[in-house]
Amino acid sequence: MSDSPLTVDRSEPSTAARQYVVVARRYRPQAFDELLGQEHVARALSNAISTNRVGHAYLFTGARGTGKTSTARILAKALDCQTGPTSEPCNRCDICLSISSGDDVDVLEIDGASNRGIDEIRQLRQNVNVRPSRARYKIYIIDEVHMLTREAFNALLKTLEEPPEHVKFIFCTTEPSKIPITILSRCQRFDFAGISAASIATRLAQIVEAEGVSAEQEALEVLARRAAGSMRDSQSLLEQLLAFAPERITVADVHGMLGSAGDERLGQITKHLVDRNAAMALAELEKAVGEGVDVALLMEQLLAYLRDCMVAAVGAPPDTFLSVSTNSRQQVVLASQKWGLDTILAAMQILDQTLSRMRYSTQSRILAELALVRICQLEDLAELPALIAQLQNGSTGRRTESSQPTGESGGTSVAEAKKKRI
Repeated sequence: MSDSPLTVDRSEPSTAARQYVVVARRYRPQAFDELLGQEHVARALSNAISTNRVGHAYLFTGARGTGKTSTARILAKALDCQTGPTSEPCNRCDICLSISSGDDVDVLEIDGASNRGIDEIRQLRQNVNVRPSRARYKIYIIDEVHMLTREAFNALLKTLEEPPEHVKFIFCTTEPSKIPITILSRCQRFDFAGISAASIATRLAQIVEAEGVSAEQEALEVLARRAAGSMRDSQSLLEQLLAFAPERITVADVHGMLGSAGDERLGQITKHLVDRNAAMALAELEKAVGEGVDVALLMEQLLAYLRDCMVAAVGAPPDTFLSVSTNSRQQVVLASQKWGLDTILAAMQILDQTLSRMRYSTQSRILAELALVRICQLEDLAELPALIAQLQNGSTGRRTESSQPTGESGGTSVAEAKKKRI
């Protein structure tokens, strides 16, 4: 499904229109085979429609930007399409187009944060008995459903368990733990996983090509890693870049806009930390700040870089690295071999504590410098186990020698002591 062609949402105005529509809306998935990273969800819903096993209530859970609301709209189109119910909505009929734009009278998208009270749910209960005006089903899509109050959930229970045949419920949430178990037990739950960086980079490349802009592949990979599994976040960042560099997007453009440091900068800082050269590490930090790099973001990047060093130190393959490009993988492996796992873990703990303190301090740079100097002052922790073993062996040997009685020293043996007591 990751290789599916890119579809532009025709329900939105074109880029030539006076009202500009953002990338995330224009390139929203319009069919199940366009969902990236959610193949298990797409397959289950498609098969449910094909075998006539569509439930009356669905719960879509997952982090932001993973396709929950887009999937809800696709499911609504699949159920109400004029050629359906079908697992492949036409995206050409009036119903499909109105659902894609969020204007269909029979597919109601409700914001759970703004309509969280019992009065709104009572109104919903009254409206579910009204049949759809033109479509096959009346579908309620409630986004951020965990924001409903306890009373609202209780009012929804009976309707959710036995809704009219013409009603379907689709709930979306980022925090399923806040939803009562009584609601969860009445829904078919689908968990949306974070989207891989490779899949995000592929989709960004398709969007850039559709927009008529050239981009370096490494720049798109940096954006994909920065999005941390969220397709919408990556598209929002790309939106900024299209305004920042309207003709060609480079890696320098990405780092300049984000205020982040490149792999080369992170590699240099790590090299100085491994060599325990605090002066050069602080000098590299000074250069980064002078180039507009955000100090807190730099510490986050350095922590992620050390994470990859840790992964390399335990023997995991380079394919499991998350924060560095392909060109920098060998440098990470060499740093991990020279530093050692124990020292890397200690350095990561220092950075983690520093990031926690930065959230409540106005002296971010000083805290960052303190962290770098502390890491440079770390001893070679890989030698500690051997030193501890030597100390234990040495102390054990002394105890053994002192505990063995010798005739020359005039010590009293156990046998002689027994004779004296007798």
